[in-house]
Order: sequence, then structure tokens, then C-alpha cells
Amino acid sequence: MARCFGLGSVLVLAALAASMVVLPLMLPPLPPPPLVLLFFPVGIMAALMLLAFSPSDQNGVVYAST
Repeated sequence: MARCFGLGSVLVLAALAASMVVLPLMLPPLPPPPLVLLFFPVGIMAALMLLAFSPSDQNGVVYAST
């Protein structure tokens, strides 16, 4: 696993992880987002599930498992 990442990328990831631990302790709490923005990820997930389970429009496509 050490061969996949260079020293620079490991340092960037470590700094990002440290900032995710330290910054929430220093910054004031934010107000909750509007309700419409909370439904945005739900809408994306619903659209992806609709696309995943909808039938293909192409005729004659054969899927073979190996």
C-alpha cells in the first residue's frame, strides 16, 4: 500500500485528517441548512435508483456472465 501513495500525498491526507479533527473544535456551530437543501441528496439517490432499475431501450443486447 505504501507504493501507491507518495510522501507528498500522504502528508496532504494526514493534514486533511488533522484539520477535520481540530477545526470543528475551534469553529462555532453552524445553523442547520434549509429543508429544501436536505432533500437534494435524497433526490439524487432516487434518480440514480430509477436509472439503475429502469429497463434498457436497446433491443437485442445480450449480457453474458463469465
